[in-house]
Amino acid sequence: MLMAAREQGPGPLTPAVAGVENTDAQIMLRVKSGDQSAFDYLVQKYRRPLVSFMYRMARNSAAAEDLAQEVFLRVYRSRANYEASAKFTTWLYRIATNLAVNHARDTRHERPEVQVSLDEPDEDTGTTLELPDSHLTVEQAMVRKERMMAIRAKVEALPEQQKMAVIMHKYQQMDYKQIADVLKKSESATKSLLFRAYETLREQLKEFV
Repeated sequence: MLMAAREQGPGPLTPAVAGVENTDAQIMLRVKSGDQSAFDYLVQKYRRPLVSFMYRMARNSAAAEDLAQEVFLRVYRSRANYEASAKFTTWLYRIATNLAVNHARDTRHERPEVQVSLDEPDEDTGTTLELPDSHLTVEQAMVRKERMMAIRAKVEALPEQQKMAVIMHKYQQMDYKQIADVLKKSESATKSLLFRAYETLREQLKEFV
């Protein structure tokens, strides 16, 4: 499988690819020319971010792994048609977004309620709920858990494009231009989309703010 045994971060590139001047787009062009090590590098680099993105869309760990692998399969199958006219991440997340949307529509009636694991890191602090820091009381830890569950449920309930934009902006650290390119919108339309999404979340989560 494409992502088997690739839990670590991107390893050293082969001499044919190595060099700080190489952008992801340039490395993808090497994939296009048949360089397998370049493709392996991109899989290693983007596996975790894509699994994370897909999990936030699908709320299912197994589905997230499968969807991320399908993204890389599509990247590989499309290598001959790749053109470095935009950032590689824009092209990658456009593929991912299309897959996530199709999966959400196909499984709309099968999706479980949003849940949060006690050992899942808090988005803001990086600490786990099962092992809270020594300054948190049990009550504070439970309030944090409730807050996390509420945020995720409300993000999940946003209209499709607002949800995707929030996930890319907040969790994938993508800027307005990148999100706009992925969603095929103008930057101003993307900012407006995010503004409406965050206003909705702020209103619905005001008891936790």
